[in-house]
Amino acid sequence: MSLEKERFVTSAGVEGRTVAAADMQPRQRLLVIVNPKAGRRRRRRLRATLDQLRRHGCRITLRDTTKAGDAESFARAAVEEGAVYDAIVAAGGDGTINEVVNGLAAVRAVGPAPPPLAVLPLGTANVLAAEIGLDPAPAAVARTILAGPARPVTVGMANGRCFTVMAGVGFDAHVVAGVSLRLKRLLGRGAYLVETLRQLHRFPFHRYAVTVDGVRYDAASVIVARGRYYGGRFVCAPLARLDAPDFQVCLFLKSGRWNALRYAVALALGRLHRLPDYRILPGRRLTIVGPAGDPVQGDGDIVARLPVAIEPSPRRLDLILPV
Repeated sequence: MSLEKERFVTSAGVEGRTVAAADMQPRQRLLVIVNPKAGRRRRRRLRATLDQLRRHGCRITLRDTTKAGDAESFARAAVEEGAVYDAIVAAGGDGTINEVVNGLAAVRAVGPAPPPLAVLPLGTANVLAAEIGLDPAPAAVARTILAGPARPVTVGMANGRCFTVMAGVGFDAHVVAGVSLRLKRLLGRGAYLVETLRQLHRFPFHRYAVTVDGVRYDAASVIVARGRYYGGRFVCAPLARLDAPDFQVCLFLKSGRWNALRYAVALALGRLHRLPDYRILPGRRLTIVGPAGDPVQGDGDIVARLPVAIEPSPRRLDLILPV
């Protein structure tokens, strides 16, 4: 007899049901889409995780990306071609995950639902992994891939491109657009600090018209949050939930270098949401207008340009959560 199933809420605030171990069928057929540009330490983590999975009898198909767009193409093709997988594993950073999500979203409107998505964090910030409370240790990741519960989460869309955790317009989007990939490989998160300092001197500090569910606001920068975290484990939107129908729209109300630096320090200290000129409001559909062509970042990559319309995807993503 199976054990009684009870309600639970993960660290990401995704509500579901516990499942008794006897009821779980380990996932055996895996497509692992890998960004091979991770550093030596992260490659060791990848090998150790795959070894753990193979010891549990998993049959693994590896697909290495060689350029932008490959991860999206691999995920879409796997579903469209009818390949049978128990899960698709995105092995990389938030950008790799974002591509895989867009590949899965492209085929969700027709045919059967694609396999659930698992995360093997190898990136710089790994915001989605932090959001779901995933321990990056190989044994913990392998355990999650094998037997973690798959739960539906809401995916946002910016001009039709999906994002899982956040989208941003303004100062942070210009930092993402300007960061050097070479420096990112050398310094990791330090590359973003270098670019932040550079943008403090060159960013023109535009104003943006933000319309949230029909109500217009004016802001210096905007972050549209699906999850709590930003840039790792910095709390940007304390009430955001991956499975919630609404976004948490974060408005930075004041412009200028001093205010941008003040917001960054408050974020680092966990006090951003306490600032009187930082406002968070729920919203389902919004538009952001500013200088035409200004970048829109989604999950740490540029996914769109202004003007942008942001709304929930009509279909939800099945995401594998930690055991």
